[in-house]
Amino acid sequence: MTVGIVFAGVICHMLATVRWAMDWPGKPVSIGFLLAFFCLQAAYGQEQEETTQQTNDKIQQLSRIARPTADIAIGAGDVIHVDVFDVPELSRDIRVSNTGNIALPLVHERIRASGATPYQLEQTIQEKLIENGLVSHPQVSVFVKEQNSQPVTIIGAVGHSMTYQLLRPTSLLEVLANAGGISDNAGTVVLITRQTQKEAVKPVGETSSATSDSGVQTIKIQLRDLLGSGNSTFNIQVFGGDVIEVSKAGIVYVVGSGISQPGGYVIQSHGEQLTVLKAVALAHGLGGFAKADNAVIYRLNPKTGEREAIPVHIRKIEKNTSEDVAMKSNDILYVPSSLGKKIAAKGAESAFGIGTGLLIYRF
Repeated sequence: MTVGIVFAGVICHMLATVRWAMDWPGKPVSIGFLLAFFCLQAAYGQEQEETTQQTNDKIQQLSRIARPTADIAIGAGDVIHVDVFDVPELSRDIRVSNTGNIALPLVHERIRASGATPYQLEQTIQEKLIENGLVSHPQVSVFVKEQNSQPVTIIGAVGHSMTYQLLRPTSLLEVLANAGGISDNAGTVVLITRQTQKEAVKPVGETSSATSDSGVQTIKIQLRDLLGSGNSTFNIQVFGGDVIEVSKAGIVYVVGSGISQPGGYVIQSHGEQLTVLKAVALAHGLGGFAKADNAVIYRLNPKTGEREAIPVHIRKIEKNTSEDVAMKSNDILYVPSSLGKKIAAKGAESAFGIGTGLLIYRF
């Protein structure tokens, strides 16, 4: 699945070509024509690629199609309201204790509430009232007034990290939708870390099952599978205590008028090192006027906080007379063309800073 994250396309190409056009006698006409041409080209590119917003719209739509139907269990710390019809003395709000029990007046034993659904607890309370001779034909209703036992946390490459209480059965897609969907640097994997009991939840996809020592299970779901159809096999129900993480992916930026398709390209975690030649291939190759041996990688120096220029000779790499250069996350590979002048370091930093000037592609 290809998920494109639109920023406005080909700014570097446009800038270089416009600078060339400035020296042409017909520049008033040519500049207007070029601007119109590149605006149309950018718009066309946006129509061809699925943007982050389109992906998140899909998450919102799929989250409403199929929802889990199982009831949420009551847990320690929850506040429940117990209503016994026609017996106001027994009707009250009760907080479930840390041990998972509740107490009712004149009932001599604690009633187990944790792990039961409201309907199940209603049946249990009715039985206890009859056993203790308090009500011959009790009619009991229970509802959760304050939910405190079902926190779900979502972190990673999402719109906004958050922790919230499950008030009803909730699917993985619903949690993603509530967190604002995925962010621009989202990777390909969603991880669900779950505390388990003796009977572990059945794994989905590539999963490390819970062990008797840790009592923790990690469920690994591919984002493409989750978004493929919203199938319940992947769109699993989440439970209180789950921690959901959308993995982050590194991104390299391939820009310049010498590149066929400038943009940001997600580094996938397939164990293969992304090199200059692979990055150029992802960007649909070099343009016809590319000055391939004048390419430069701008790489952030973590010590100085500034980008350093690393010369790259792509033609020599293609001829095996120079070693292919490994790329790192957030590298900017700039490939000029004969139509434009060589970009300066500040120019590259400026181009990179124009976030709305690039498409980001995920394969």
